[in-house]
Amino acid sequence: MNTKIKKYIPADGLAGLKENFKTDAISGFIVFLLALPLSLGIAKASDFPPIMGLITAIIGGLVVSFFMGSRLTIKGPAAGLIVIVAGAVAEFGQGNNELGWKLALGAMVVAGVIQILFGVLKLGKLADFFPLSTIHGMLAAIGIIIIAKQIPVLLNDNPALAKGMGPIELLLNIPKFIINLDAKASIIGVVSLAIMLGWPYIKNKSIKMIPAPLVVLLFAIPCELFMDFAHTEPPYALVKIGNLVDNINWNVDFSGISQTGLFIKYVIMFALVGTLESLLTVKAIDLLDPFKRKSNTNKDLIAVGIGNTLAAILGGLPMISEVARSSSNVNNGAKTRWANFFHGFFILVFVLLAAPLLEMIPNAALAAMLISVGIKLAHPKEFIHMLHIGKEQLFIFTITVLVTLFEDLLLGIFAGMLVKMIIHVVNGTPISSFFKAPTVVSFVNNEYRVEISKAAIFSNYLGIKRKLEEIPPGYQVCICLKKTKLVDHSVMENLEYFKHDYEAHEDGGTVTIIGLENHKALSSHPKASRKNLIVQ
Repeated sequence: MNTKIKKYIPADGLAGLKENFKTDAISGFIVFLLALPLSLGIAKASDFPPIMGLITAIIGGLVVSFFMGSRLTIKGPAAGLIVIVAGAVAEFGQGNNELGWKLALGAMVVAGVIQILFGVLKLGKLADFFPLSTIHGMLAAIGIIIIAKQIPVLLNDNPALAKGMGPIELLLNIPKFIINLDAKASIIGVVSLAIMLGWPYIKNKSIKMIPAPLVVLLFAIPCELFMDFAHTEPPYALVKIGNLVDNINWNVDFSGISQTGLFIKYVIMFALVGTLESLLTVKAIDLLDPFKRKSNTNKDLIAVGIGNTLAAILGGLPMISEVARSSSNVNNGAKTRWANFFHGFFILVFVLLAAPLLEMIPNAALAAMLISVGIKLAHPKEFIHMLHIGKEQLFIFTITVLVTLFEDLLLGIFAGMLVKMIIHVVNGTPISSFFKAPTVVSFVNNEYRVEISKAAIFSNYLGIKRKLEEIPPGYQVCICLKKTKLVDHSVMENLEYFKHDYEAHEDGGTVTIIGLENHKALSSHPKASRKNLIVQ
């Protein structure tokens, strides 16, 4: 067995608060500056009262921090759920947004309880079941929908112009939105968008540390005051917040359960998409953690479920482990989950002491922030990246995007998975191995050997992963894929994650992947799907 000198790991709990108070408080403050305007914008884009985005961020910080199983993720409302939330409000409310909001909350409470059950039943591995090309296609489609919905807001068009339009119709009506734009607000919106998109290209590290959304507010609020929006612009030009204490009520309404099919649909979407996004973020942030800690995904799901249940009862948005804020948290030197706590604490203090300042924010500026998020999700480089992995991955990705845009998110995910399975059959995958891959683990000469047969694909990886996780740390592990007819991209990616996590353990250990000599890669990408040319 390999041994290593025990590495320094930041303390957790109250000891961690005392040990890392300064670094976590500073990081939490910087993340608060990023999260505050985004939480407002996400709530407004979701057709929720804007203050409800802040309530979710506060709960995500002050409550969820005590239960979460990840150390560095930030919990709060996410742009990736805007499409589902706004869809629920529209379908439940049938034109009455306040009613739709309260009925959507009922589905969110049930989804939150389901997330808690996911964690209790140890389903934190759920993300490994879905093909990565489908997940990325889902996120790209969400990005396009966000852009489509926010363009009229960026131009400060009358909301009646875009009312009831789907994403394709919104995109086709962009010329109409441009013709009817509000010049003053549009200037603020366009400049704000330029700041958001241009900020990553700034070379000066000190300046770049300032969150771009804060820079947008420092530009947009003085401009709004100079142009006197309060007296010269229509009411929909500015954010309306209200008093935090007045808004904390029992807002959930469960009568939407009478619309059984609709209710079940949104419970599934809230629980499934929110869980997937959270788990993927936790996995990504674990790779960035300088201390190589591995999160407890089941515990984290329980924490997010508790947060979502409480937030929905009070009227808040659903929360996830949000990737942009979590990445910023890591980059700003956070060491423990107290950074997430501080981010929620600073939002609470600001809302209590400076709510009138928030009502000076032009909605065009918030739209610019959300459009920049949408552009990141649906950037052309995402399509190019999929093409590099393989033409079949780009096809699956594109089908997911198109079905989501023309139908809905749930159908988009299922369509991507169905296409992936059809491609696997064409490439020789036995149907009998779709959900189970014969996996034999043996221990010889102080080495664990894992032999996988038939096929290693996204839909049977959970069984493979279960066998891998039973291997104790600190050994040499050899994963042999010689007898597989196909190894898909999702499994290639997940095996790399397993290798990273196993070798990062304090007890040491190595992982070697062999048996791909006779497999033909479907592209030049190192994690492309591989088809065996010899095994029959």
